[in-house]
Amino acid sequence: MDTVQSIKQRFEIIGNDPKLNRAIEKAIQVAPTDISVLVAGESGVGKENIPKIIHSLSHRKHGKYIAVNCGAIPEGTIDSELFGHEKGAFTGATSTREGYFEVANGGTIFLDEVGELPLTTQVRLLRVLENGEFIKVGSSHVQKTNVRIVAATNVNLFKAIEKGKFREDLYYRLSTVDIHLPPLRDRKEDIHLLFRKFVADFANKYKMPPLKLDENAILLLQKFRWSGNIRQLRNVAEQISVLETNRDITAATLQSYLPTEDGSNLPSVIKDKKNDSDFNTEREILYKVLFDMKSDLHDLKKLTLELMQNGSSKVQETNKSLIKKIYGSKEEDSEIDFEEDPGTSLITRPNIEQDYEEQDNNNYLLAETIEEEEVLRLEQKEIEMIKKSLEKNKGKRKAAADELGISERTLYRKIKQFDL
Repeated sequence: MDTVQSIKQRFEIIGNDPKLNRAIEKAIQVAPTDISVLVAGESGVGKENIPKIIHSLSHRKHGKYIAVNCGAIPEGTIDSELFGHEKGAFTGATSTREGYFEVANGGTIFLDEVGELPLTTQVRLLRVLENGEFIKVGSSHVQKTNVRIVAATNVNLFKAIEKGKFREDLYYRLSTVDIHLPPLRDRKEDIHLLFRKFVADFANKYKMPPLKLDENAILLLQKFRWSGNIRQLRNVAEQISVLETNRDITAATLQSYLPTEDGSNLPSVIKDKKNDSDFNTEREILYKVLFDMKSDLHDLKKLTLELMQNGSSKVQETNKSLIKKIYGSKEEDSEIDFEEDPGTSLITRPNIEQDYEEQDNNNYLLAETIEEEEVLRLEQKEIEMIKKSLEKNKGKRKAAADELGISERTLYRKIKQFDL
């Protein structure tokens, strides 16, 4: 019978926190079954270890184990990656391809960042969970697979369900058993143990003596929030191991490697509220410009219709303010001449039906040109907003996507579309 301690040694898991031990216990207990498991926890807490434990202790341990990062696969190709596709199913599909669910038949699939799955893919996944059936992209043939699914997420799926971004029925299918891994800040006694393990590994890797922290440095290490969790701690340990010639580390030395804390404790660039406000204001201005353009287009259509029905002389007299709004206050600014021979007004022209058709065509072409310009201006603003957000977040797509209010996958598609 595998114990928590033996599993820790086998998978090199460091720490004695009760919450961590409970998570490993649940993984050991659920491993012999085939029920699906949902692993929850912040980014960097080591969620990828749980599915490995479950697979290694199950009857599927001799089958394939495939880990899939759902957030890293573009929305347009994720169905093909998971379920495969037939030759000619889409542009570039030059041959039939097996998906992960077909390849991993008899084994285990780990779906990391499952909250990033598109809704259409969620429907396909739900069918696999319910009866083991799936259909390749471009095929009508139903295939069967026998896989164990372990999923992980660092987002609150209940909030995603409320926003309509995640299916409630899929959530309950995935979370037959929930395993939660605590953040590093809740495992204060484990932080120094992990740091010692990392610096020992780096000392061996880079052929140098290991680091040693004094008491104040240990207290600072435990006090820090570690928003990036174990991944961030490992990064700091490697920096100090490589850059410090003095192997006795004081609190002052350690502090120089820790991100500046101002309440958010983020290791990356911290969002400036003033910049966020400016960004939102710019977006509001853009919306106002678009609504004004739409209003101007409506007024232009109204004016053109009255020109067709009443003749330009009467229109100029009764719509001076409207003409000024659309064409400007100076006569030379307008490229349209409203003066015409009174003897050839629309009312007295013999070919009135033909003239109506010509005016209608001109009206359509003018409206179409304005709408095209409207789309171009919107696209330029969209490109500018994406560029600003990427620059502000140092090229980090996830942070930029959160700021723009779109998914990371949508941002990736926009970057490819605009060649940014």
